[in-house]
Amino acid sequence: MQNENEIYPIDILISWVDGSDPEWLAEKVKYESHDILSDDRALRYRDWDNLQFIFRGIEKFAPWVNNVYFLTWGHLPKWLNKDAPKLRIVNNRDFVPAEYDPTFSSHTKELNFHRVDGLSEHFVYFNDDMFLLKNTNREDFFKNGKPCDCAILTAHSHNEAEPFMFMQYRATGIMNKYFNMKEEIKKNRSGWFNIKYGKMLFRSWVLSGFPRFTGVWQQHLPYSLLKSTMEELWIKEYESFHQTCRNKIRDPLDFNIWVFRNWQLASGNFYPRSANAGKSFVLSDEHSLNEAANFIEMQKRKMVCINDAEMSDEDFIKAKNALIRSFEKILPDKSAYET
Repeated sequence: MQNENEIYPIDILISWVDGSDPEWLAEKVKYESHDILSDDRALRYRDWDNLQFIFRGIEKFAPWVNNVYFLTWGHLPKWLNKDAPKLRIVNNRDFVPAEYDPTFSSHTKELNFHRVDGLSEHFVYFNDDMFLLKNTNREDFFKNGKPCDCAILTAHSHNEAEPFMFMQYRATGIMNKYFNMKEEIKKNRSGWFNIKYGKMLFRSWVLSGFPRFTGVWQQHLPYSLLKSTMEELWIKEYESFHQTCRNKIRDPLDFNIWVFRNWQLASGNFYPRSANAGKSFVLSDEHSLNEAANFIEMQKRKMVCINDAEMSDEDFIKAKNALIRSFEKILPDKSAYET
């Protein structure tokens, strides 16, 4: 029987863009940057034609969800059932402040999710490459009102080939600006050194000897977040977030959703979750594609994230079709979100 304190709505939020929309492309080209560090690669927007499996997975594996908020530039998938009972379609301009509109940066949208009208205090953010593969419970995402997550330390190092690692540094910097790592870990040892993290505990044990947070492990799975966390940080870091939101295209010095997740961990406002709740894949070669496809078909864990990577058009089509076949095996039936 569910505890009375656990009876609160949990929404799911999905942010999506149709990178092939000619109107969207015509608008975006007006703001394209010539900065070599600005991330305007096609892989940030190309369509894998698997969005329907996010909705199918939510319907089948997360029936407890309150509402599903679908954030979009204005375009919609042709198959989307706009009258689905739990679906809430939100145009970006309806929650992104007018001074930042239009935006072609996922970071600007992420920093402003708390402004989505009607969104519940407790919500789970899905990138459009995150999927459910097995039955889930509310407690996989929130317990005792707290976001479920893994507080695992890691060490970030600079890589010239990955300029967007700076976002990790910035999110970690906010932790160290407001929190003393040793004091916070001491107050919440069961959160930072929990048996649910398995062998990853050794990593945290070693890095806890440093005087400051060296970073936290980013698992790249659906994010359990609180609107109140976002509101609190906007008050504390308005100028920093304002600068990120002014960037029309993703920039290496941006803040992104990690800053809110890191804050929840540093402040102790989380409940420990198994590090085996899901897995993230980067489709860098045929081996990783086969591994991801098998992971989906075998439903090895509850969640999965399929990260895009640089590849030829031919390899992209091959990978896209392979993943669609795998999802079809476990989610063959249309959901209420499809016509």
